[in-house]
Order: sequence, then structure tokens, then C-alpha cells
Amino acid sequence: MLSLFGYGMIVVFMTLIMTKRLAPLVAMTIIPIIFAMMAGFTGDMGTMMIEGLRKVAPTAVMVMFAILYFGMMFDTGLFDPIIRTFIRLIKGDPAKAVLFAALLAGMVSLDGDGSTTYMITLTAMLPLFRRLGLNPLILPCVVILAASVTNLLPWGGPLARAAAALQVETTDLFLPLIPSMLISFGGVLLLAFYLGTQERRRLGKLKMPGTSSNHGSYSGDDDMSDLLAISEENAELRRPKMFWLNAILTLTLMTCLVIELLPLPILFMVGFSIALVINYPSMDDQRRRISAHAPTALNQIAIFLAAGIFAGILSGTGMVKAMSDTLLWVLPESWGGYLAPITALLSIPGTFFMSNDAFYYGVLPVLAHAAEAYGISAAEIGRASMVGQPVHLLSPLVASTYLLVGLAGVEFSDHQKYTFKWSLALSMLIMVSSMLLGLFPLYSIQSN
Repeated sequence: MLSLFGYGMIVVFMTLIMTKRLAPLVAMTIIPIIFAMMAGFTGDMGTMMIEGLRKVAPTAVMVMFAILYFGMMFDTGLFDPIIRTFIRLIKGDPAKAVLFAALLAGMVSLDGDGSTTYMITLTAMLPLFRRLGLNPLILPCVVILAASVTNLLPWGGPLARAAAALQVETTDLFLPLIPSMLISFGGVLLLAFYLGTQERRRLGKLKMPGTSSNHGSYSGDDDMSDLLAISEENAELRRPKMFWLNAILTLTLMTCLVIELLPLPILFMVGFSIALVINYPSMDDQRRRISAHAPTALNQIAIFLAAGIFAGILSGTGMVKAMSDTLLWVLPESWGGYLAPITALLSIPGTFFMSNDAFYYGVLPVLAHAAEAYGISAAEIGRASMVGQPVHLLSPLVASTYLLVGLAGVEFSDHQKYTFKWSLALSMLIMVSSMLLGLFPLYSIQSN
């Protein structure tokens, strides 16, 4: 009976999310409470929910301060010199243009926000792509692929959701993933160079039309001044004199994250506090910077806290154990040892046809609990579940992708058709490299 309640809760939750009847925050709070009451756990729900909140609180804090930190770094102009260098180095070469677009997207997506990545990258690179006459589908393709890799950072969304749903440490999922992410991002860069080379063969190395009187010759300074113009408001926020200090602070923060000097939430709290004071010493400026990025941070942490309630009830009532027992009963015994790669493969259609919230909070805990019987840890299942993210971003359920194709001026369906094969190939690269690096096993012979 508990299994029926558990699966029923997930089906109702996913249906409401996918049909947009309820926001994820509301669905993850209300639906588990209703089903827990129906299952007879009314008196124990409070304890279950508090326990769930306690386990996801560090992840929520980390995500909040990571968003604030990287948002503020973009305000200060930390990445402006890199963008300017990329644009000047291209010099009319389609191969360089596509390659630098992928590099820029990977850097900008460090803040974990897809919409920000698309706006900054498309704003910087689209004028160049149009002046060079490149295939308009290439830019959104390489941008979304690059973002899908760096989106696996702890504050990017999928990994934090998996950590919250499985109630494991974020570092247990993330740190082993770093080599696979580097390999995968290298694959994106190789693809970008290949696509750019194809365009170079089609178009040749071109001179961009300038605005001077040189009868069509390339006028770099004029074009650069147009492409790099920023609003007066953004110009006031820039801190060019603080560039090296901000760069050193960011590199130090990333180093401390990798070596686990302190817990991730503390690192980002300290890093953000230091960066805020040195860049915006005025109290009013500090308040404005926090307020500017607070909506994005609030939306993310609210989801994670609601996930704590969902996971707390799912675990506390025993539903997840009953569901995993049912899954083990249905799953052929010979398949049990392959649950890690099965999870990886399921994450491709799973995160495409349903939202990340529905898959990671609804389906993943069941797979993880079933895998325990075969000696596969929750962290290994969590890493395997990251495989489907490149394909997930092509889903019609991902709102930010509509922003991407809108900015690029292409049809959503054309973008899907052009990019899908490369997204699937990238997912396979993540999966194969992860297994070769031992992030999760192809087959586990241990059985409880």
C-alpha cells in the first residue's frame, strides 16, 4: 500500500508540474503532505519535514551565495576583458568565432543561471555571427552544449537537486565529476571547432564590413565600440581597477572549493562577503547588489527547501523503501547490477519528457534506494543521473531555451533538430568518461 501511495504521489506531482497546474515549490510542499495524511502519518509529518529541511539547508545556502557571488562578479566586469579579447582575436575567422562562443558560454554559465548565460553570450557573439554570415543554428547549438556541461556545477541546478533528493553531500557528487566535466567540455570545444571549420570552408575567412569609408574594409575599432557598448547603469557597476583582485579572489575560492578547505556554503558566504565589501564599500550599493540578484537566489533556495519537505516525507513514511522494493520485484534480477548505467540512460528521456524537479525529486530517490541492494551508492546513482543534462536543455519544458532561440532568431523545432544529435553524443561522452573514471560502475556484483 505504501508503494501505491508513493508512486501515486510522484505521478500526481509530475502531472501537476508538467501541465503547469502548480509551481514546483507549491507542488513539492502540498502534494507530499496530502499523501502522507492519506497514508495515516498526520501526527508524524512535522518531524519528517524538519528532518528533510535540515538535510537540504546547506545546499540551499550554498546555492544562494553562489548565485549572489557570480552575479556580482559579472556586475564588476570581471569577465569583460575576456569577452573583449575573444572578439578581437576572431578577426573574421568562422572557426574562431564558433570556438570562442563555446568558451564564452562555458565561462558565463559559471553563475548557474541559463538565462544569464544566453543573454550575455548571444549579446556578445550574435552580431559577429550575423556579420560573418554563419549558419544561425550553430550559435545556439554550441552555447547550449557548453552551458549543459558547466551547469553540472553544484550551484547549477541538476547536481544540487540530486544532492537534495538523495540527501548526500554536494561535494561527494561534484568533486569526482570534475575530470569528466573537463573531458566533456573539451568535446564541446572540438565540436565547436569542427562546425566552425565547416563554415570556414563554406564562407572562407572573411572581413567584416566596417562602418568607415574604406569601401567595405574591416574597421576593427568601430565594430568593437559598437559590439562592446554597455548601458550607463552597467558602466557604473563596473570595477576595472579591481579586476586582478577579483580574479585572484575567484581563483582562490575555486581552489578552496576543490580542496574542501571549508564546507561549500561557508566558502561562498565568506567569498561573497569579501567581494561585496571590496567592490561596493557603500552600504547603499551593497543593498542594491544584493537586491538585484536576490530574486534568482530566492527562487532557487525556495525550491530546494520545498524539496526537503518532499524528500523528508518520502523517506520518513517509508514510501521510498516500499517503492524501491516494488521496482526490484519488477526489475529482472540480472539487470540489478546495471542500475547505474540504467539510471544514466533513463536520465536522457527522463529529464527530456519531465522537468528536472520531477525526475530528480520523484524518480531518482527510487532508483537510488533500489540500487543499494546491489551495492551501488546513492552518490554513484547521483553522478549517473547527470548524464541526460545536454538533452534535457532541448526539452520544451525548459523555459530558458525559449529565450535562447528567441535571442538567436531561430525556430525552436529547427534548433532541436540541429542540436539533438550533438546533445545525445555529449551525453554519451559524459557517460563513457564517467564510467572509465570510476564515477559509477558499469556493473556491480555486490548484492545485499
